[in-house]
Amino acid sequence: MDKGNHYEVKDMSLASQGHKNLELAELNMGALLKVRERFAKEKPLKDIRIGLALHVTKETAILVRTLIAGGADVAITGCNPLSTQDDVAAALADEGVKVWAYKGETKEDYYRYINKIIEFKPHITIDDGCDLVSEIHKNHAHLIPDIICGCEETTTGIIRLKAMEKDNALKYPMIAVNDNMTKHLVDNYYGTGQSTVDGILRATNVLLAGKNFVVAGYGSCGKGVAKRAQAMGANVIVTEVDQFCALQAAYDGYKVMRMEDAAKIGDIYCTVTGNKHVIRMEHVKNMKNGSILCNSGHFDNEIDIPALEKGAESKREVRTSMDEYIVGGKKIFVLGEGRLVNLAAAEGHPSEVMSTSFCGQALACEYGVQNRGKMENKVLQLPVELDDDISGLQLTAMGIEIDELTQEQKDYLDSWEEGT
Repeated sequence: MDKGNHYEVKDMSLASQGHKNLELAELNMGALLKVRERFAKEKPLKDIRIGLALHVTKETAILVRTLIAGGADVAITGCNPLSTQDDVAAALADEGVKVWAYKGETKEDYYRYINKIIEFKPHITIDDGCDLVSEIHKNHAHLIPDIICGCEETTTGIIRLKAMEKDNALKYPMIAVNDNMTKHLVDNYYGTGQSTVDGILRATNVLLAGKNFVVAGYGSCGKGVAKRAQAMGANVIVTEVDQFCALQAAYDGYKVMRMEDAAKIGDIYCTVTGNKHVIRMEHVKNMKNGSILCNSGHFDNEIDIPALEKGAESKREVRTSMDEYIVGGKKIFVLGEGRLVNLAAAEGHPSEVMSTSFCGQALACEYGVQNRGKMENKVLQLPVELDDDISGLQLTAMGIEIDELTQEQKDYLDSWEEGT
């Protein structure tokens, strides 16, 4: 481990490769670079301390650069023990960024690093999964009066925040960046779909064509995973608890059934629900020899790994990010320790996808500063106009032009008198 006054990373010699990866990321993040260009001129975040608990990837590093360009002082750690890209962490440290992260963090280091961000006394928190926000509320409430707002990146974090709001436990405003159309309908759908399949293939090198691929959860993430698995020839089965989502899956052409039934016929299982113990030991016992289990939800509790550890006859690592459990004489494989497979076994979402997500984060920070003291202690959404502007930035980056309404069309939409 390499340590300095402002960092703790695995290996500083990886910084050179990290810088190259940041170059590649920037090449495909034109929308965010446009935000950075404006931020560099206007400095909307001048003298604002921003603490991040996000996946430390090359794309996140471009967000960090954008916030710094806007005048912010930034400190970052990871939001999952297996998602940090060590070369990127080293590159950030090399650029003078306060960073504490490495791939494979112990639980002790994970929370020690979270507390490094808290010691930084951020005015704005950026979270992916709500661990930073939760830790501040539970153990460092004295910092809350100086916190302007927080920004949450993922569905799981929003679920936790809404539970806090319901219990009147949320003590500073949280902007649900995840709920931007340019986030959950892009990142969750296109990003999770591609990166999850990428993680499964890197971990196993298995053929998807002809396999029964079980997707647990048919929200935006589940829809993306199902579509990509089907595109590679898999027979997709969906399990759900939400009646409308189940109906959507059926209308999209997938088989829909209970997990206890899917467990008897599946070959590959992927959980994307944001809930816990979706795959339990009772399901595992009914699975076929050679079944592959993975999770692409934020936390590692969607598959009941402790029960599997306790109930298996043996366990061994057979490949990087692939553990074999013997259960009732059958081989059951778990990828990425049950953590999000797209980052544990692959590199996360493509840069183009994260460009729009991180435009949302950067603009949410600016919005928070502009509206300091005016926001309620609730889970809030960015104005629709800002979300639409992000779409425009990405279209411009892609070289795409669209039509504009004529004055006649605008008048028609604003009127009610003209009919049949």
